[in-house]
Amino acid sequence: MKYPLLFSEGQIGSVKLKNRIVMPAIGTSLASATGEASAELIRYYEERARGGCGLIITEITKIDETYGAGLPTQLTATDPEQVPQLERLTKTVHKYGTKLFVQLHHPGRETHGHLLKGKQIVAPSAIMCKSTQEEPRALTTEETEGLVKAFVKGARLAQIAGVDGVELHGAHGYLINQFLSPYTNKRSDKYGGHFENRMRFITEIILGIRHICGADFPISVRLSADEFVEGGLKLDDTVKIARYLESIGIDALNISSGIYESGATIVEPTSFAQGWKKHLAKTIKAAVKLPVIAVNVVRKPDFAEELLTDHVSDFIGLGRAHLADPDWANKALLGQDESIRPCISCLHCIAEVSAGRAVKCAVNPKVGREEEFSHLETDGDNKVVVIIGGGPGGMEAARTLALRNYQPILFEKESELGGALRLAGKPPGKEKMTWFVDYQVHELKRLNIDIRLNTSPTLADIRALNPHAVFWAAGAEHIVPPIKGVDQSRISVASDILDEKVTLTDKEVVVIGSGMTGCETAEMLAADGNRVTIVEMQKTVGNGIYPSIRFDMLQKLNKYQVEIMTEHSVNTIHDDNVTVTNLKSGTTNEIIADHVVLSVGVKPRVGFVDQLKEICPHVAVIGDANKGGRIADAVREGYEKAFVLN
Repeated sequence: MKYPLLFSEGQIGSVKLKNRIVMPAIGTSLASATGEASAELIRYYEERARGGCGLIITEITKIDETYGAGLPTQLTATDPEQVPQLERLTKTVHKYGTKLFVQLHHPGRETHGHLLKGKQIVAPSAIMCKSTQEEPRALTTEETEGLVKAFVKGARLAQIAGVDGVELHGAHGYLINQFLSPYTNKRSDKYGGHFENRMRFITEIILGIRHICGADFPISVRLSADEFVEGGLKLDDTVKIARYLESIGIDALNISSGIYESGATIVEPTSFAQGWKKHLAKTIKAAVKLPVIAVNVVRKPDFAEELLTDHVSDFIGLGRAHLADPDWANKALLGQDESIRPCISCLHCIAEVSAGRAVKCAVNPKVGREEEFSHLETDGDNKVVVIIGGGPGGMEAARTLALRNYQPILFEKESELGGALRLAGKPPGKEKMTWFVDYQVHELKRLNIDIRLNTSPTLADIRALNPHAVFWAAGAEHIVPPIKGVDQSRISVASDILDEKVTLTDKEVVVIGSGMTGCETAEMLAADGNRVTIVEMQKTVGNGIYPSIRFDMLQKLNKYQVEIMTEHSVNTIHDDNVTVTNLKSGTTNEIIADHVVLSVGVKPRVGFVDQLKEICPHVAVIGDANKGGRIADAVREGYEKAFVLN
């Protein structure tokens, strides 16, 4: 066996687990409007259980109907009527030898009034979360006592449904965490002040569950080992909390980090390396005798095995990795590492749920739609399908068509596959993007797909193949704005820099545009020793980028001392400078510029799509060639169009 520790049995309280792989809680918004486990949610978890996971911890499960909503729809444990569907979920997961814990949750101040039907949010103390920007009111002592009972009731309902255990969400700045931390707990009653009082809320919950559910019903507690805010819990504080929780009889700890105000440390952007916070779990594991689950941005099985070898944790938490590939565990067990579809930490999943939509994944288009895509027809009858463009959308279409027994022929004008995603992996800290390209290339080769590199087929070439369908995935091209002087040789588009067709060192460089590509290009140029200025017409840099990614990106730009000029437009590009206008005041300035880089967006590469429709009954335009956008859109369109082709 390639990974003996990863696939050794484990124990949490009375529950034996078949391996050391745990899927921690991830919000999905797939539950019914009344908080029951819907058919879609059950199918979602079934895929991960079938894939070999040892323990699944459900998404955040609401225990308070009045102030406890964290999502528009979420699992709920407040009413016996919710038990039957939760029981169905449990039985479904158990079919595969996987155990199930329900994570009991209350958001406290980390929610929004519109999710509470307009009611004011609540917290231990009336301290506003800088991330949500809503003023909470302090819970009364009586309300706090009532919430203790609500958590206990939630645990009992889960137990009645046959669930194997519960987890109390005491991390990420949610209500239990808010009581634990001096950063958010300024109370003067029995639930605030010194350490024992701040522990009282969770203590009463744990003792209540023990009293109602018995000693053999496992209780795990999730903790943020470091809140990463001034005045918040640090590692030493959490070690003390962990030892205390051990003394009152919990069965496991699940170690994470961060609160909403330090959001990039909860769900990390792509620049965070595997294991960047492993010291947190390792320190806590050394301080207690409890089994420790830990999340550490684990993406690859060899790294998971390494963490177990180094006694970082007893169990490996694989959250987003299980979205990207529900078969992660089974593939690792068989040593099929290259066939694991890798999570690239792009946060598309989190962004979708945060926007009130169902969970999705940029690299796995089936996420949240497992029921819809449960059966892939194999009726292709070896018909030829031409795919023009080897980016993520084109490769996903080719893979799916091959699985359907079509004969895909993939044309790519460059010398290697990957398209825009290959370029996205060039900036510092973006290596995970190339992992997905490597996976897609591996799958195409495994399926023996006909790949023709350095080839741009003509209309006649395509007609000669007599294809059943053509997928146009030729990508997009940079928009060149009508700026005076834009046609000079010392002007490049962002892809030229990312692809290293143009290399610059010790130059004064102006980057026009501050989307994701513009900012990453600026970072790459600054890392190479250039002095970089970003010029942006909008009020903010990185408009539309998910907040924690934007925060991480701005920190890196600040590190490299990149100058940022918002609310400015470029009027003229001269031989050695550019003239910009302040859009608020109307004043003009000159910026020294040895080189100018354009990053103001892309437009679809249309080519001869219309002519294709005259020679082929089925033409699908996908990815950036359809609408310049995100990796998620390209992969989804490639899969969807290949899924429905007939």
